[in-house]
Amino acid sequence: MEFNTIIFEVSEGVAILTLNRPKALNSFTSEMHAEIRQTMRRVAEDASIRCLVITGSGRGFCAGQDLGDRAVSADGGAPDLGQSVKENYNPLIRSIMTLPKPVICAVNGVAAGAGSSIALACDIVLAARSASFIQVFCKIGLVPDSGGTWNLPRAVGLARAKGLAMLGDRLTADQAEQWGLIWKCVDDEDLQAEAGKMAAHFATQPTRALGRIKKLLLESTANTLFEQLELEQQAMQELGQSDDYREGVAAFMEKRQPEFKGV
Repeated sequence: MEFNTIIFEVSEGVAILTLNRPKALNSFTSEMHAEIRQTMRRVAEDASIRCLVITGSGRGFCAGQDLGDRAVSADGGAPDLGQSVKENYNPLIRSIMTLPKPVICAVNGVAAGAGSSIALACDIVLAARSASFIQVFCKIGLVPDSGGTWNLPRAVGLARAKGLAMLGDRLTADQAEQWGLIWKCVDDEDLQAEAGKMAAHFATQPTRALGRIKKLLLESTANTLFEQLELEQQAMQELGQSDDYREGVAAFMEKRQPEFKGV
């Protein structure tokens, strides 16, 4: 699969999606959205892919929307930003958060605007020590999109979410780790190796169960305890009949490493 704005590679059960507009800090265009949609369908439908890594090329992860791609002038007609969000960003966030496979984000530089929101939509976020997160929307008279107003307060609490979203201050990767916004901050030179190691681990794990964990955690935000207990019961009933569960128990009893198939 050849693309103009991204790089997509698959090897040993791991798909790597690299945003590849380094001169523009990997900011989004309509073409990039279309290419990512194509790759996300491939990841969702290909059972051999058991983990997805999203990262960026060059010195930044993603600067959000390329404003030149939907240019607006003071005396010209305003673009319909709601339509842009509806057609591009909302489907992307849904595809990441509902993908029944682990999604790792390796933030290699600045993650601003929608770039920050997209990182937070992933399951595990690793960030280079030089990386940073910026909710820049308020600086151009907008609100966080791409799930930013949903994921941000759930990660850091309402008070910090308000400060980040309303001030637009830069948050370092070290501070993001301390606040619980990301999983881990690592030295720049170790980022890709750390992400690769984690992805290789996920590619050998019970993918079906990991997908259900994602789904249950997402659903828990809107459910009562009793509703969640029912969903956990249903998931346990289903997964208890899977080959991976049988393999996991057998490996435990036989004191060996399990060989999960992920289906």
